[in-house]
Amino acid sequence: MTQKYNDIELTAAGGWVENGEGQVLWIHRLGQWDLPKGKWEPNESIEECAMREVEEECGVAGLTLGKKLIETTHFYVLKGQHVKKITHWYRMSVKGVPALTPQSEEGIDRVDWLDQAQWQACLAGTYDSIKSVANQAMRTESGTKTL
Repeated sequence: MTQKYNDIELTAAGGWVENGEGQVLWIHRLGQWDLPKGKWEPNESIEECAMREVEEECGVAGLTLGKKLIETTHFYVLKGQHVKKITHWYRMSVKGVPALTPQSEEGIDRVDWLDQAQWQACLAGTYDSIKSVANQAMRTESGTKTL
């Protein structure tokens, strides 16, 4: 007998954010290092979603949007429903090294600027989709534009 599920497809967006010293913005949520991202809202563009989610999750302002890096897809089960989440990732930058504030209501307990050695160490214990974003960021130029 085959069990049928109501599948859900979600669209999300997030960012690979570099500061003025070349450090990258990482979040720590649910015991894992991750990159800031979140769900798309129908009244916004994917680029606006990416910027909004980074700002909300990390308490950072003054972002400059760069080129799209990659799309990732991952699957999980939430309350008995199979979820397919497609995330659009953008390169972003910010001047200087702004202070950060984790969005605790989203389960984020830490937000940090990490240098390359630090974030590469985080890759060993993070999600495969985040590894794909990091790999793509390292292969592409960092040109940015203002949204």
